[in-house]
Amino acid sequence: MPEPLDAALTEVRSLLLDPALTRAVAAGRRRGQRPSVVRAELRPVTLKAGPRLQISTSDGARPYTRNVAPGPEAASAVDALLAEPFGNWHVETAEATVQLRVTKSGEAQVHRSAAARPTAAEPTGHDRAKEYLLDPGDPIFAEIGGSAAKRRQVDAFLRALAATLPDDLTGPLRVVDLGCGNAYLTFAAYRYLAQRGLDVELVGVDVREDQRRRNTELAERLGWADRVSFVAGTIADAVVEPAPDLVLALHACDTATDEALARAVRWRARWVLAAPCCHHDIAAQLRARPAPAPYELLTRQGILRERFADVLTDALRAGLLRLHGYRAEVVEFVDSRHTPRNLLIRARRTGAEPTGTQRADYRALVDQWAVTPRLETLLAEAPATPAGTPVDMPAGRPADTA
Repeated sequence: MPEPLDAALTEVRSLLLDPALTRAVAAGRRRGQRPSVVRAELRPVTLKAGPRLQISTSDGARPYTRNVAPGPEAASAVDALLAEPFGNWHVETAEATVQLRVTKSGEAQVHRSAAARPTAAEPTGHDRAKEYLLDPGDPIFAEIGGSAAKRRQVDAFLRALAATLPDDLTGPLRVVDLGCGNAYLTFAAYRYLAQRGLDVELVGVDVREDQRRRNTELAERLGWADRVSFVAGTIADAVVEPAPDLVLALHACDTATDEALARAVRWRARWVLAAPCCHHDIAAQLRARPAPAPYELLTRQGILRERFADVLTDALRAGLLRLHGYRAEVVEFVDSRHTPRNLLIRARRTGAEPTGTQRADYRALVDQWAVTPRLETLLAEAPATPAGTPVDMPAGRPADTA
């Protein structure tokens, strides 16, 4: 239910000046307005001179940090930030978490929840121990499960997500998770992005209707149903409107990953994170014909052929993304001690025209091994944006550069 903005900002002010504050982030912008900085983060620190409120801001080019003393100095700094037309505030204290989003009509949508109980005492000085990006005690883990293995995977995924998105990202962010399954990484992504102060709208797609119902009920229990929704359908055909900025496809099996990448390319998504799984298609093609000389030793043994098929499949996927205007990397997703499926394809749309060498290298690899990547077939079946076409960016968000 919308609330008066002035009253909501007064509540935020009291939390920002509360000694129990642990962290706060302001970002985004209100309709038709632009703050003087793109992001502000506040947190208490303990210095030799005593406790201070640390305020870090960014103008999109460089960060600026200052430490203000409690009392009139902190109050004046907080009032100046609250006067900025930020579109989102995320505030955490020892007792509560408050998320405020300014609607298009200038009202406040406020979500309040109890604070996560910390699993151990946390220092507040500059010698702070390495932290999870999502606190292991966050209430979300009570809903999605909080085993040590799951927390590690969530943290690894969020670190890859953080490394993909620019620090000064502003404006609304539309995210689609294709093949979301039980959606625990979907919910973790929303929680993390909202904590960064972003105006996030997230849609999860899964072929199973029972999963859609389960995930929708979970979104309602978490109080996120207005921002996180789910649809039942195939990765290739599910209705998702409007097109997303960020596409996730985490452990979609075999050619389902290719379907997700193909949709991302056709959507001209700005960013793609895909964790492939079960590379059967290329493996079957390798079994069906002899390997080119002198590589027969690579495919003679079944276990080596399967592992090589994994590598070849993801190399060709990355190559195809480059041919369609993306800068693509294949990185480690989570430590191989925890799962053998530990690769992540991370792509960022640049609109760059592929070079002749890139085209030739891709074609030579495909022809030498006599394989037909499923992603190549999918991209040929439906029109894709020609490489080099400028990317349409929402206001306030510049195109990424290579």
